[in-house]
Amino acid sequence: MVECATMEEDEIIRRAKEGDLDSFNQLAETYQRAVYNLCLRMLGNAPAAEDATQDAFISAFRGINRLRGGNFKAWLFRIAANACRDQLRSLRRRPVTSMDDAPFEFKSDQPSPEDYAMRQELGEEIKKAFVTLPPDQRLAVILRDIEGLDYEEIAQVTGSSLGTVKSRINRGRKRLRHHLEKHRELFV
Repeated sequence: MVECATMEEDEIIRRAKEGDLDSFNQLAETYQRAVYNLCLRMLGNAPAAEDATQDAFISAFRGINRLRGGNFKAWLFRIAANACRDQLRSLRRRPVTSMDDAPFEFKSDQPSPEDYAMRQELGEEIKKAFVTLPPDQRLAVILRDIEGLDYEEIAQVTGSSLGTVKSRINRGRKRLRHHLEKHRELFV
């Protein structure tokens, strides 16, 4: 199996389209963490994010022949965003609360348990703030501010115009800021 770093992504995609499972697995390994992180931030629930990630890669595998040039990452994120929308609809029908979703891991180099508790609380508040956003704004903000996609890539992922993307990001950031301003004590 050739390493993803040594072979051009276009070549790997071409081989995956020809049915080479190893090539598709290379793509999956390359983007697995980014897709999972997108799903986790969209859904706020690790088991649902795992399901959405798996659904996204299954859909991508089945539909790789429909990829016509363009940005593979944006194409994959669009599939993942659709999987998240499906999960959100499903979660509305049967809500799930997981106690496993700690936003930060404890590190031995942290100075005190109080600092850890404050980081934990801040992480929970940020997660709550994201969940309050409408899904279209949440996706746009995550893709821009966390995943680092540019506006055109976000437009491609969401199937929206550039102006709509900018508007969603702006409105989403304002809502996040408004929510987090109520908890200023966490930012000290």
